[in-house]
Amino acid sequence: MRPRNLDEYLGQEHILARGKPLREALQQGAIHSMIFWGPPGVGKTTLARLVAGVCDAHFETLSAVLSGVKDIRAAVARARDEQMTRQRKTILFVDEVHR
Repeated sequence: MRPRNLDEYLGQEHILARGKPLREALQQGAIHSMIFWGPPGVGKTTLARLVAGVCDAHFETLSAVLSGVKDIRAAVARARDEQMTRQRKTILFVDEVHR
């Protein structure tokens, strides 16, 4: 029952409503570094996946607890491949970064 687009995402209207700067930037494909903060289950990963969908970007996810340098290098290699073969940006979502 996850939302499939930004219109179905509940909450964060102050940044995601139509006409708001973040929403407009995403719809123009102008993604940038962001930090999503909040307790478990509030939709941080879901929002990151939606951002990738809106921007037609490849989505990579890593856990700061379980991933190491090897995993980061592999994610960067996949991002380069996406850029070279499909001309797509990549969103790297690092979960549990506070640990």
